Amino acid sequence: MRRRDFLAAGGAAAFAAPQKASRPNIVLILADDLGYGDLGCYGQRRIETPNLDRMAAEGVRFTQAYAGSTVCAPSRCALETGLHTGHARVRGNRYPDMPLAPGDATLGKLLQQAGYRTGLFGKWSLGGLGTTGFPLRQGYDEFFGFFSQTHAHNYYPEHLLENEQAYLLRGNFGAKRTEYAHDLFTERALRFLEKSDSRPFFLYVAYTIPHANNEMGRDTGDGMQVPDYGAYGGQDWPNPEKGFAAMISRMDRDVGRILAKLGERGLAENTLVVFSSDNGPHQEGGHRADFFESSGPLRGIKRDLYEGGIRVPTLAWWPGTIRAAQVSDHVWAFWDILATCAELAGVAAPRATDGVSIVPALTGGKQPRHEYLYWEFHERRFHQAARMGPWKAVRLGRRRPIELYNLEEDLGEKRDVAARHPGVVKQMEEILEWARTDTPDWPVREASAE
Repeated sequence: MRRRDFLAAGGAAAFAAPQKASRPNIVLILADDLGYGDLGCYGQRRIETPNLDRMAAEGVRFTQAYAGSTVCAPSRCALETGLHTGHARVRGNRYPDMPLAPGDATLGKLLQQAGYRTGLFGKWSLGGLGTTGFPLRQGYDEFFGFFSQTHAHNYYPEHLLENEQAYLLRGNFGAKRTEYAHDLFTERALRFLEKSDSRPFFLYVAYTIPHANNEMGRDTGDGMQVPDYGAYGGQDWPNPEKGFAAMISRMDRDVGRILAKLGERGLAENTLVVFSSDNGPHQEGGHRADFFESSGPLRGIKRDLYEGGIRVPTLAWWPGTIRAAQVSDHVWAFWDILATCAELAGVAAPRATDGVSIVPALTGGKQPRHEYLYWEFHERRFHQAARMGPWKAVRLGRRRPIELYNLEEDLGEKRDVAARHPGVVKQMEEILEWARTDTPDWPVREASAE
């Protein structure tokens, strides 16, 4: 929405009563730092992802889906609240985590108030225990995961949170590493699916794979952020790359387990499953993003507002509703997920949203298109990006010149054509100004200070 519309809409968090008698279950699976080129169905040749490739073959693969940001917390905030980073409460990573507020409209609240059973397992990043942003205060009936975003950098923690209680992992005490957090999240997700309940459900599985293991004092750089290297143990690769590939294949295996459980329970045809990643590929913990060509044909990685930092692999699977083997070039972003779930649940989306429902894009209907998409990033002073049709603008500082790319002709953003299209640059400059609202929590730091 335009800035003037956003300001008029306010931030109400109340949702209308359910309007449909039969509503689908919704499963959202989110990877952490998985690049556009890291899955077989997006061109990856060395990492095996048969279950995610199956999702693409049996559902829809989006080629122009965007994360909420180029780093974790703001991206997840955009997903949860339906607001892009020009309007969202959380616009960057902070330690401790910046919490959501009691009045914020969230995906969890929307579906909980619509009568859904809600569960979140894994990484949250939007408010720790005792804060207003804690998952149980933002619409989730069940939570099993990390204490904070910093805590989530450890695959072998000594404790996790089960709702509001510490859950000890004695198998990781001292120097031991026998309880892998990712596996525990999968087991909790499967238990959630096994429960008998007449209500529809919303299951959010937020894996930390394939984020680097940045556990303080124990990251030896040996790539062992996964229990074993699996099929990659015999490869003549650096150990961090074996670990990176093994993590992705392990996640793929567990996505397959979740799909199989839905089938066993007779739930597949009434369940939408969406898989995506919170931002582009990392280059941390000894891993190089170019080793597996994790960005695919795109420029940039995590912390860039070029396509490689924000365009992410995204799949949707719903047997009997989504036609198999679709490839969609519809341009959409994380802030559309809230409006999409609202339509599926039969409730009104909050008026203050930047998103539109993509149900038509999923089901073959006529899909409204965004006037523009917008991102801002605060870790490197103040960077902005916007997309309008085929045009992509990047500005690396509020006083810096706008770079302009035509993505239909130059997917890799190699040719800045700003000088040839002054009219488009002017339109983009206007978007970069009115697409956002100022907030004291995220002051603009000018490029002159860089």
